[in-house]
Amino acid sequence: MKHIYKVLFALILVVSSCKTTKNVSDNTTLAVLPVKKIIANHYLTNFNQNTVTAKLDAKYSDHKASVSFNIKLRVEKDKAIWMSATKLGVPLAKLLVTPNRVSYYEKINKTYFDGDFSLLSAWLGTELDFNKVQNILLGQAVYDLKKGKYTAEISNNSYMVKPKQETNLFTILFFLDPENFKISKEEISDAAKQQSLSISYPKYQNVENIQFPEEMKVKAVGKNKITTVSIEYNSVEFNKEVNFPFTIPEGYKEISLK
Repeated sequence: MKHIYKVLFALILVVSSCKTTKNVSDNTTLAVLPVKKIIANHYLTNFNQNTVTAKLDAKYSDHKASVSFNIKLRVEKDKAIWMSATKLGVPLAKLLVTPNRVSYYEKINKTYFDGDFSLLSAWLGTELDFNKVQNILLGQAVYDLKKGKYTAEISNNSYMVKPKQETNLFTILFFLDPENFKISKEEISDAAKQQSLSISYPKYQNVENIQFPEEMKVKAVGKNKITTVSIEYNSVEFNKEVNFPFTIPEGYKEISLK
């Protein structure tokens, strides 16, 4: 069951100005834009609805196991993320993430976790908090691109945005779709720790005239391990009234995930 915990957490798992153009595939032409314009366009698509309710199909795999299951997702923006996982209709686990806390319990082994984001950050190889987890689920840049200095170039039919000042140890890359300026892929790597995290969105869907992820893929690479999580969003709805039923049952054993 340990892989189920990690999937849930993995769930909780973006040039200067000129007027030239560059030819890309499919006989289209991608204009070179100033990095400030690219970032501004990304935040014009920022998710501003109050709540999200959705059903997800999830698949997890690593060198030891591969498992598929279903998840009910509820998000109240900037306040709470709730998930309930089932397999063939059998309840497996529940997760509740708030700005200051990560809590979950699983029913098969009757264990629970209740703490901060440190373990999730260690597993994915990058520091996470509530806003970053929320951004991942909503298809927004993990880091705030309005802070700091960035450069941009055209790469693989996308706008690639990266910090203006790079280090040899820590690398961040954001790839934005030129049609909707949503994140198509983001990569974070730490050479010193031999860790990398890649989050991609192969497809978006139009929900109530809002571009929202339809598919998401997460790949976490460690020294001796590769973990992947694939997500498909189904029956997405916005601004419905939501609640977050979550109570750790009595008699469950507290554990630490490593």
